[in-house]
Amino acid sequence: MAWRSQLSKNLKELRILFCQTSPASADARVFVEKNYKELKTLNPKLPILIREARGVEPQLWARYDFGVERGVRLEGMNEGQISKALKDLVKAGEALKA
Repeated sequence: MAWRSQLSKNLKELRILFCQTSPASADARVFVEKNYKELKTLNPKLPILIREARGVEPQLWARYDFGVERGVRLEGMNEGQISKALKDLVKAGEALKA
């Protein structure tokens, strides 16, 4: 998945928000547990912020150049769908540069 190494080229910051205990955030927690290390290894200078708060809806936020941000609600998504949503955010960042 070569796109994973493109995060730092297309994003300025990645934020993942979820609740530590709610069932709605379960897949977001699994995604972070399985993918954070690889994403950080491939993009060591990219800030990847994990925000845990009780009752918060699971979300994925990307910040691009000039303060542009895009977010995706993750509720009801499985790990594969979350990965696809991240890939789409990375591609959106590439399109913003063009």
